Amino acid sequence: MMIGKALTIAGSDCGGGAGIQADLKTFQERDVFGMSVITVLTAQNTLGVHGVFPQTLDAIEGQIDAIFQDMGTDAVKTGMLFSEEIINLVAAKLQYYNVKNIVVDPVMIAKGGAPLLQKQAMDALVTKLLPLATVITPNIPEACEILGLSAIDTISEMRLAAEALHKLGPKFIVLKGGHLEGENEAIDVLFDGENFHYFEAKRIKTIHTHGTGCTFAAAITAELAKGEDIKTAVTTAKNFIQAAIEHSLCIGKGIGPTKHSAYRLNR
Repeated sequence: MMIGKALTIAGSDCGGGAGIQADLKTFQERDVFGMSVITVLTAQNTLGVHGVFPQTLDAIEGQIDAIFQDMGTDAVKTGMLFSEEIINLVAAKLQYYNVKNIVVDPVMIAKGGAPLLQKQAMDALVTKLLPLATVITPNIPEACEILGLSAIDTISEMRLAAEALHKLGPKFIVLKGGHLEGENEAIDVLFDGENFHYFEAKRIKTIHTHGTGCTFAAAITAELAKGEDIKTAVTTAKNFIQAAIEHSLCIGKGIGPTKHSAYRLNR
């Protein structure tokens, strides 16, 4: 049986709501074979990130080589990479193995505010990884950090930011509008270098959104692994994460996770 294969290169969330765990759940739900390279172990739950433990470069390289020298993959998603050294290694390996579908989720800050990307790693992210990306999926705060902006407050400013991000090298930009103030809908903007496409969904009033960024990017990765075009992939991912948020889980004492099976179970 032929099946699409998707690899996530990211951090581990022992609480199961984000990171590697969220990615693999999403890959399974979208009917692709999921594989993982763990870059960082985190001690994490719904109350926050309590410890960050980067893996050695040898451990990360060994995981990547083991996958590409045997199974290979149809798409790769990067999440929490944490340091300049890890970003440089991952970028070099993606180039070495000539990976075609690369989804970069520029993970920088946890929902609870803990930093997930060292400040000195930003230059490596921008110069080494973004130019390799098929698509990047920043939220508004992440886009502001990458571009050095103080704020993005309107859809018009989202379009300008998407154009600026595109100049950094990615083929497609998906700028997520969940942080946009005063909107009744969560509007994401896809820019392909020439045209804009908009993906709208009703804003859900819930605090339980842990892992939404990871899950959304993983859903895009899964669809690309199956051969879908970018607009179809983002459409499916938007519907997938909307269902996951609508049926989010009240697990833990803080910001709870979303329900990864909701899209399948509630269609």
